[in-house]
Amino acid sequence: MPFEFATAQKIVFGAATIKDLGSLARGLGRSALVVTGRSVARAEPLLKLLKTEGLASHVFAVSGEPDVATVEQGMTQARAAGCDLVVSFGGGSAIDAGKAIAAMLANDGPLLDYLEVIGRGKALARPSTPFIAIPTTAGTGSEVTRNAVLASPGHRVKVSLRSPLMLARIALVDPELTYDLPRSITASTGLDALTQLIEPYVCLRANALTDAVCVEGLQRAARSLRAAFEDGHNTKARQDMCAASLFGGLALANAGLGAVHGFAGPIGGMFPAPHGAVCAALLPQVMEINLRALRLRAPANEALARYENVARLLTGDANSTADQGVVWVKELVSALHVPGLRSYGITSASTSALVDQSSKASSMKANPIALTREEMTEALERAL
Repeated sequence: MPFEFATAQKIVFGAATIKDLGSLARGLGRSALVVTGRSVARAEPLLKLLKTEGLASHVFAVSGEPDVATVEQGMTQARAAGCDLVVSFGGGSAIDAGKAIAAMLANDGPLLDYLEVIGRGKALARPSTPFIAIPTTAGTGSEVTRNAVLASPGHRVKVSLRSPLMLARIALVDPELTYDLPRSITASTGLDALTQLIEPYVCLRANALTDAVCVEGLQRAARSLRAAFEDGHNTKARQDMCAASLFGGLALANAGLGAVHGFAGPIGGMFPAPHGAVCAALLPQVMEINLRALRLRAPANEALARYENVARLLTGDANSTADQGVVWVKELVSALHVPGLRSYGITSASTSALVDQSSKASSMKANPIALTREEMTEALERAL
């Protein structure tokens, strides 16, 4: 089948590659807005690398998952400082914030004009200001995606700024930056990466190229997520998980996702729940309900065979069944001590509103089968 594949202009992967940042940034700009997470101190070595190449740096810290106001503040700071380059250094929140700021620096008008759902969804007219993405977690794959997820507290939703013009000039993935991640972050981001390999592989828009990166990523995540959780300085496991995260980003950007992410956006907009933890709680529930729905209503659907292959890749057993794959994921989620959705204030009283919102999500439309309202409700209830 025909397909397209777009990604960052350049991907640099490997241990200690952060040392190459200065030379990579040379020629892209003279004054960089460096978007970081809460810990600005972690970015000090990066600032020195830019300074060595004669680039000025202006730090903009993002304290949590970015919202519309965060991006507007970053735009104001970048314009006041005359920044012509944006460098994001952090988890998915810092990368999405930087990606949106870089896009809006190059395009006229208010941010709201370009946002889906709550805005006009206007298309970007010009490519983003040069943007470099440097992830410090292994989960979101945001360094190679073409959208930025932003919260709108007033609307109680998360929405996307989305365009192929937002792809990074450089995605620099250095596994050494993840060595000191807390176990809880390793777990939630790693399970997000796993979700972003399974969903594109079974979704309606899967293609030959995304299949290839999903298969490779699933093998790496299966053998290394638990190892990285148990020993953060296991270099092989950290390398595998950074690759799995990158491959998941490549896949979701060029194929799509599914019901887990269809739920995750509305949940994140309505509750203070970390995206990766939400995906982790939902993944085995959605897998099980998708399998049941496919068997009942679409027994010839190719997704059933794909779920069988997912199980074989995860378990390492050529005779494993799709149901055994679900069990494997459930056991992993338990071993990584991922809490249920109830721990974020979500209750049975919330499910009706969440189903309403989730049914409209773009990711839900790529799920291998359309779930009924009852099935969606069941998935949420099980994840509590």
